[in-house]
Amino acid sequence: MAEHGAHITTASVVDDQPSIFEVVAQESLMTAVRPALQHVVKVLAESNPAHYGFFWRWFDEIFTLLDLLLQQHYLSKTSASFSENFYGLKRIVMEDTHKLQRLASAGLPKQQLWKSIMFLVLLPYLKVKLEKLVSSLREEDEYSIHPPSSRWKQFYRAFLAAYPFVNMAWEGWFFVQQLRYILGKAQHHSPLLRLAGVRLGRLTVQDIQALEHRPAEVSMMQQPAKSVGEKIKSALKKAVGGAALSLSTGLSVGVFFLQFLEWWYSSENQETVKSLTALPTPPPPVHLDYNSDSPLLPKMKTVCPLCRKTRVNDTVLATSGYVFCYRCVFNYVRVHQACPITGYPTEVQHLIKLYSPEN
Repeated sequence: MAEHGAHITTASVVDDQPSIFEVVAQESLMTAVRPALQHVVKVLAESNPAHYGFFWRWFDEIFTLLDLLLQQHYLSKTSASFSENFYGLKRIVMEDTHKLQRLASAGLPKQQLWKSIMFLVLLPYLKVKLEKLVSSLREEDEYSIHPPSSRWKQFYRAFLAAYPFVNMAWEGWFFVQQLRYILGKAQHHSPLLRLAGVRLGRLTVQDIQALEHRPAEVSMMQQPAKSVGEKIKSALKKAVGGAALSLSTGLSVGVFFLQFLEWWYSSENQETVKSLTALPTPPPPVHLDYNSDSPLLPKMKTVCPLCRKTRVNDTVLATSGYVFCYRCVFNYVRVHQACPITGYPTEVQHLIKLYSPEN
């Protein structure tokens, strides 16, 4: 009986309920991890598309798979998601009485565990896919890819018109629930927790002690597998657990670096960063005085400034932008290595012939 009741402890609902700042912080943690990893994969894919392009094309699916392994590991081992455990929180089954609660090390029951995984992993994945679909449909609508009379166009135009209101209702649902949580009228800051049949609470001293002693107890209780199937199952379980543990350790270390990057690239810090890293404003270009022997520009635009005749074989000097006869400017630049009008240093290579439609 003692073994079956080892995961039961006493707690108070009021004392262990986290503040709104804690629950919002743990939610924003995973929200910030995804775009950070996506940016890293994008940089790698742009630098080497042959090797890393696959990860960029299937980023949503790969991230969802890794998130599934990570969340399943934490929910079954600590009764909390990765971000909730990072902030010292746990998920408490609503069916548990106020005086009798499971220890966090016992993990969530099977029903609440898979419901939590569905809302933590599957629902965000579907939401990302839906937003991408809406974005692609808006582009098609702007460029009128489908004919105006097609039924498909009428359908997705109605969908695009309804989506903002559906999204607003979804966000409003969460906002109202958070407001009720702040006022003490609800035990859940998110309606998804209610649907999963759990609520958030702080880790107790007994939870922390049990989590610290759990690895030692597991290693002592492990017995050699009796059959090949059990050995394979044990090896796969260890591999999945090791991958989840490595991923969680890397995320735990990367979270601090991620928060630093958020501060570094925040709008409030941009002015400071620019003032420290920006180069001084360069001075305006110095206009060289015309040489005393330089000819004045003719009034007519079709006249060469050198020979004072109508231009033949129009040629522009790229250094200054003035147009001359090819023979006149070629001989002048070859002798003086300068523009005849501005005096800018130049070479024969800077001469560009101009071809008019008449020619």
